Amino acid sequence: MSETTSFTPAAGFHWLTPFYDLIVTMLTREERWRSALVSQIRPSSDDRIADLGCGTGSLLVRLARAAPNAHLVGIDPDPDILERARAKLARGDVSLLRGFARDAAVLLRDQRVTKIVSSLVLHQVPMAEKTAALRAAYDALPSGGELHIADYALQRSTRMRMLFRLTVQSFDGVDNTEPQARGILPELIVAAGFADVAETYVFDTLTGSISLFRAVRP
Repeated sequence: MSETTSFTPAAGFHWLTPFYDLIVTMLTREERWRSALVSQIRPSSDDRIADLGCGTGSLLVRLARAAPNAHLVGIDPDPDILERARAKLARGDVSLLRGFARDAAVLLRDQRVTKIVSSLVLHQVPMAEKTAALRAAYDALPSGGELHIADYALQRSTRMRMLFRLTVQSFDGVDNTEPQARGILPELIVAAGFADVAETYVFDTLTGSISLFRAVRP
């Protein structure tokens, strides 16, 4: 497993971590895209679902409500934000692991996951990390396993491009975020080995547009 310890905090800066949930709720139309993501995942009692870059556990909470008997795993490199996730998750069948998305195949080797999800993570990391995270997700899934992503992707309009620049790129920088704003994410998913890659929803927000993707390991 990688020994590198640096990472971009969820809200771009450590001092903003306590306000992360509020920022996401107020600026990203969170209720709409998270609800759509859960509906797309279709969690069932037979599922073992891993959330790469789980943050404060907001998505895990929704998945637990939708499928109380599903086994859930959250992975994140930030110990402070994992503590916030633990405070949210009262149910027992959720495992929280400290680590990077690029280490998913190692961290999940005994979990027998059926689906992997990642939300608002890939846009924050360098290209090499995007590639490594998607390949690790591929390696962690069985044939027929599903990948679900919600993240900033192609910014199609001038308005969305401007809002993305003023908000996300102001906090997370340009180098890591610009490739996704130009639409590279589907190419990276295909390059990792996934099939049936589809952009299923696009939500315009005050921080730019957030896209949902679905793919399958053949």
